[in-house]
Amino acid sequence: MTVLCEENGLRVDSFLAGVLEELSRSQIQRLLEGGHVRLRGQPVKKNAKTTAGETYEVDVPAPQEIGILPEDIPLDVVYEDGDVIVINKPKGLVVHPAAGHWSGTLVNALLYHCKDLSGINGALRPGIVHRIDKDTSGLLIVAKNDFAHQALAAQLKDHTLARTYEAVVCGGIREDRGTIDAPIGRCPADRKKMAVTEKNSREAVTHWEVVARYRGYTHLRLRLETGRTHQIRVHLAWQNHPILGDTVYGHKKPELGLDSQCLHAKELTFVHPRTGQPVTVSCPLPDYFLEILGKLRPENG
Repeated sequence: MTVLCEENGLRVDSFLAGVLEELSRSQIQRLLEGGHVRLRGQPVKKNAKTTAGETYEVDVPAPQEIGILPEDIPLDVVYEDGDVIVINKPKGLVVHPAAGHWSGTLVNALLYHCKDLSGINGALRPGIVHRIDKDTSGLLIVAKNDFAHQALAAQLKDHTLARTYEAVVCGGIREDRGTIDAPIGRCPADRKKMAVTEKNSREAVTHWEVVARYRGYTHLRLRLETGRTHQIRVHLAWQNHPILGDTVYGHKKPELGLDSQCLHAKELTFVHPRTGQPVTVSCPLPDYFLEILGKLRPENG
């Protein structure tokens, strides 16, 4: 991987995170710590800075077997074939095992449902091509083999895998549609959060349009051009229209009885890795979202 002029001076882990989008930041840091990233044959320290024109070699070890067990957890499967499966994830379901959530995750359910999954992301994230937050509901695409995973990861990288969300945000928005183009990186004041920042950040673009207006709230449809961590939540909060119920980036107290963000991944469009044909899948708004809409008063009502 060769450093471009505009990538000069980045931390190596930040640079690699922008190139190897199928790997998480923590995975990249473990590769650096293990000496699996080299420059001119020498291991690279994780706090090293890039120089334009340098070429890094990355050796990703084969995933290690660990004891993540299949669990008979019901799945709402909206599309499935021999290469991919698309799940309508309920709000509150963790996607993959991690500290504090070693069982009861979507991955545990997938291991029970599917005979095989892609091993590219290791044993903790088998088949997981992209992620959505625990408290975000909606569509998630999973690869059943490495061929499909590589093809879908390439579509994520070149922005041809289209993801459409719906959300209820705080405040009234006068415009009918627009685009938020603002880079996202770790929040300098709180490393557990993301923020719009120019420092160690990556390009982030979110397109939005108004579905309906209510007194004090707006129902939006959003399309991700990029897929940064918490992108929609961060972008909308930065515009002073945080997602209803988002106590991390928005109002600190629950509103309208909602204790997590009103955000739903409603539609996915991708090019099938084997047939080359476009596939579009969608799912309805979940009950919690419809209940919130039922509590809101129309702007002119």
